Amino acid sequence: MEIATSSSERSAEQLSAANLQRAVQAVLRDGYVILRDVIDPDHLDSLLPRMTADSKRLIAAEQWGGAGRLPGHLQQAPPPLVPFVFRDIVANPFAVQVTHSILGDGMYNRFYNGNTNCPESRMQPLHADAASLWPNLRTAHPPASLVVNVSLVDVTEDNGSTELWPGTQLLSLGDDRRVDPETEAQRRAEIPPVRANTAKGSLVIRDTRLWHRGMPNLSNQIRHMIAMVHNIHWLARPDRLWFDSRCRTKFPQDGRLDHNVQFTERPLDYLFVRYAQPAKPETDQ
Repeated sequence: MEIATSSSERSAEQLSAANLQRAVQAVLRDGYVILRDVIDPDHLDSLLPRMTADSKRLIAAEQWGGAGRLPGHLQQAPPPLVPFVFRDIVANPFAVQVTHSILGDGMYNRFYNGNTNCPESRMQPLHADAASLWPNLRTAHPPASLVVNVSLVDVTEDNGSTELWPGTQLLSLGDDRRVDPETEAQRRAEIPPVRANTAKGSLVIRDTRLWHRGMPNLSNQIRHMIAMVHNIHWLARPDRLWFDSRCRTKFPQDGRLDHNVQFTERPLDYLFVRYAQPAKPETDQ
């Protein structure tokens, strides 16, 4: 489901009661929802040159990532530095409104990274980012972890929009989180997949258990997708996320989302690691 926000919703920075209910029900039923016109395009434009330059460094080093670690797919973090951190990305009020309605008080962000789809990329294996927390349940448990994805440009099938399999967050997968060909064919006959095509300024919220895969980028442009993961409060918390100390004002303390951040004035290594970390002093090298 895609929900186009109204001018009044954008002014208030929150969905109407009716649209909030639609968004929550879409996540619970289909495993995902798209919210349109909720991010300032100028912020995305500011990020694009830096992230493209970073992508070229990763490509040169052949640092392929994501499911299957296939050529053309990068695990790439946006720079956690001024002037590249924006409130409507790291703490988007519309995304937080939806995820908080599902996950409740105490939810926290455990991830600030992303996936970059390069020209001539290959199709990823069908997979889920997380399996059920408890094996062999007859009924799927409610969401405990939700991904918030933000792309910097219009996303189409031409530049490799993600393939999503509606409703599959309610099905069981093994611990390897891969979908075998027989199961894939059976599900396709019942409910076929869709593509997460989004206009610039949109975001996608999806259950981490939803089956999905990166698709080939048929264009000649690198396509970036930032990812954050909002967890329910009782899930084990990893280390905090490092950001430049000058980014403090981008993280509002409204009580709904624990940003799980710590700040530093030291330079941050963020590109060739999964989680940003302060660079070691030269004496420690």
